[in-house]
This record gives sequence, C-alpha cells and structure tokens, in this order.
Amino acid sequence: MFRTPLDHLTAVVRARVARVRHAVREDAGYTTETVVVTALLAVLGLTVVGIIVAKVVARANGIDMG
Repeated sequence: MFRTPLDHLTAVVRARVARVRHAVREDAGYTTETVVVTALLAVLGLTVVGIIVAKVVARANGIDMG
C-alpha cells in the first residue's frame, strides 16, 4: 500500500490535519460563546470590586481620628 516511509508519513499527517480541521469547525460556536461569557464575567467582577473599594474608602474616610 505505502511505497516509502515518506508516503506513510505524508498520509498520517494529512489524516491528522483533516481531523483537526473537522474539530475546529465543530467547536467554533462553543469557543465564541465561551469568550463572550468570560468577558461578561470579567466586567461583572470588575464592577463588584469597584463597588467594594468605593464603600471601603468611604468608610475609611468617615473614621474620626481625633
């Protein structure tokens, strides 16, 4: 079937490239969804941290030192 080791190697590489291309096509929507959800969670997390920092600073400024 294969004439030389190079022919065999070429066939193996082509098969793996085809498998990777197929996997990329199937996961494209999932990857986009993951990026969007991660970005939304990051924005939400930064907002919560900002609110907490503002409250802590306001409380610290309200302390009477004397």
